[in-house]
Amino acid sequence: MAKIIELEPIKIEARTLADRVSEQIATAIVKGELPPGYKISEPELARQYGISRGPLREAIRRLEGLRLLVRIPHIGARVVSLSTKELLEIYYIREAMEGMAARLAAENMTDAEIASLRQLIEHHETSPDLLENRSYFQKEGDLDFHYRIVQGSKNTKLIELLGGELYHLVRMYRYQFSAASNRPRQALFEHRNIVEAIAQRDGELAEILMRRHVSNSRKNVEQRLQEQQLQESQ
Repeated sequence: MAKIIELEPIKIEARTLADRVSEQIATAIVKGELPPGYKISEPELARQYGISRGPLREAIRRLEGLRLLVRIPHIGARVVSLSTKELLEIYYIREAMEGMAARLAAENMTDAEIASLRQLIEHHETSPDLLENRSYFQKEGDLDFHYRIVQGSKNTKLIELLGGELYHLVRMYRYQFSAASNRPRQALFEHRNIVEAIAQRDGELAEILMRRHVSNSRKNVEQRLQEQQLQESQ
């Protein structure tokens, strides 16, 4: 019995460290600080985050579960790197599913939830990177506009699909390809229009605007990929 009491705080601390570090590494991956294809070095990350290998390995396992890391036999864990085809396929899926989520959000979100969504947009407007039109970074969960819309749909299956396996991959590529021309401010403008359609309980318009918004993001990604390919060929 004494052994159980002695070990329990250690287990709780290990979980706390794993939670914190997995969130920090996830943010580094989303922002491109750990780029696609980057080989994970456990000793390096342990030093960087000031933790032992045990909690770090648990954090890595969680990130593998989120599909931000992939384990390659005889090589180790690397940051996920999607092919152009896989990436664009995700955007087509998003266009259909997030459009549906916006339609349902217009029907099911409470007035308080819509007011909170407006406040979130106002919070995003104060981001230094967005004000300078460099990028549009959204923290995960309730600070993420798209996450809020999906949650607001109140549709369990949509929440599972868009809030689970696809969520972190979408965040990563959404952020990394947002830093182009006028896309960050344009994306914010599109977000505002979607919120207003939801506030007016116009599900059809909300769906059209969300589909157009995701489509615009996809076209931006395609343009960026073409520019990268052109640079690499020169």
